[in-house]
Amino acid sequence: MSDLKERSKEILAGPRERHRTVQVTVGNVKVGGGAPIVVQSMTNTDTADIEGTVKQVAALARAGSELVRITVDREEAAAAVPHIREKLDRMGVDVPLIGDFHYIGHKLLADYPACAAALAKYRINPGNVGFKNKRDSQFTDIVEIAIRNNKTIRIGANWGSLDQELLTKLMEENANSPDPIDARAVTREAMVQSALLSAARAEDIGLPKDRMILSAKVSNVQDLIAVYRELAARSDYAIHLGLTEAGMGSKGIVASSAALGILLQDGIGDTIRVSLTPEPGGDRTLEVKVAQEILQTMGFRTFVPLVAACPGCGRTTSTVFQELARDIQTFISAEMPEWKSRYPGVEQLNVAVMGCIVNGPGESKHADIGISLPGTGETPAAPVFVDGQKFRTLRGPTIAADFKALVIDYIEQRYGATGKVTAAE
Repeated sequence: MSDLKERSKEILAGPRERHRTVQVTVGNVKVGGGAPIVVQSMTNTDTADIEGTVKQVAALARAGSELVRITVDREEAAAAVPHIREKLDRMGVDVPLIGDFHYIGHKLLADYPACAAALAKYRINPGNVGFKNKRDSQFTDIVEIAIRNNKTIRIGANWGSLDQELLTKLMEENANSPDPIDARAVTREAMVQSALLSAARAEDIGLPKDRMILSAKVSNVQDLIAVYRELAARSDYAIHLGLTEAGMGSKGIVASSAALGILLQDGIGDTIRVSLTPEPGGDRTLEVKVAQEILQTMGFRTFVPLVAACPGCGRTTSTVFQELARDIQTFISAEMPEWKSRYPGVEQLNVAVMGCIVNGPGESKHADIGISLPGTGETPAAPVFVDGQKFRTLRGPTIAADFKALVIDYIEQRYGATGKVTAAE
C-alpha cells in the first residue's frame, strides 16, 4: 500500500522539473533557461521563390510558429534570404528565420553575407557539414561566421545522416568489447556523441553555450526517447525536440505526440517541431497546430480556448452537438488573432459541447461554459452551465445559435472590461 501511495504522489505531481539548460536568444525569442517551450516549424517552399516563401512563413507565423526554418541549399536560396526578411518586416511579421544548411553552408554564408546577417540562427548537421579532412575547417568557418554575426547555431544530429566516421569507430570499439551492446544502442550513442563533440568543438572556437541549441532526431519513438534522455543527462545545452520524418496524417500526429509527450513530461525540451508530411496540397500550418495542442493538452502552455466535445454514440443520433462543437472551435480560431489583444487570458477558456444527459451536465460544469444538448429520446431542453453553476436552459430550434451568443457574451464579460458572468436560472 505504501508503494501505491508513493506512485500516486508521483503521478499527481505532474511533469518533472524542467531540465536545466542555458538560455539562448534567437532573434526576439528566448529558448531554454526556464523560458516557455517554443513552437517552431519549417517551410517546404523553394526558398529562391521569394513570394511563395514569404507567404508560407507569414502563414506559419500567424498560426503560432515562433521560429520558422527555411532551406538554404544553393546560391539562389542564399541570395533570396535578405529579400524574404525585408518583405516579412514590411508586413509586420517579425518571426525569426532559421537557415537550414547542409554540405555547402560554409560557402553560402561566406559568399552571401547579407544572408548570414538576415538569419537569426543557422542549423547545421555534424554528419554532413563536411567530410574527411574538410570537415573541421568547414565547421570552423560556419561557427566563426556565427560569432561575427552574433548568431545562434543549432547542431542537429540526425539518424539518417549520422557522422559515419564516428559511427564506424564506435561500432569497432563495441565489437572488440568483452560485453558488446546491440547495434541500435551504439547508433544512439553515436548520435549523442556527435552532438556533444560538435558543441564542444564550437565552444573551443569561441561560440558560447548561450548561442547553441542541440538536437538528435530519429524517426523511431523509443529510440528518440532514449537518445534525448541521454543527451539531457550529459549536457545543459538548450534542446530542440522533434521526431524526424514523423509521417503523414494520424500516424505522424500520434507518433510525434507519443514521443514528445513522454520527453516533455520528463522535463526535456526547450523548443519543439512536429515534422508532419503534409497531404498533397495540404495545409503546412497543421504541424504548428499539433505542436501547440501537445503543449496545451499537457498543461505547459495555453494558445487557444479548448472545446471539449462528446464523441457521440447511440444516445446521440442528432448531429447538432457535432456541428456546434465544430462551429464554436472554428469561430474561436478565426477570432483569436483579434481576441488576444482585446481579451487578455482568453486562450485559457474551456468550453464543453456535450450530446446527452449521461456525461453532459458533469462535463459542462467542469468547463468555464458548457452545454448539454438533448440526446435521443430526451426532453428537448439544453441546460447551460457557467463557472460550474446552472446558468440557463435553452429550448427550441435556435439552441445552437443561442449558445454561441452566450459564449461570446461570456468572453466579453469575463475577459473584457465589464467583469464576471454570474449564474442565474
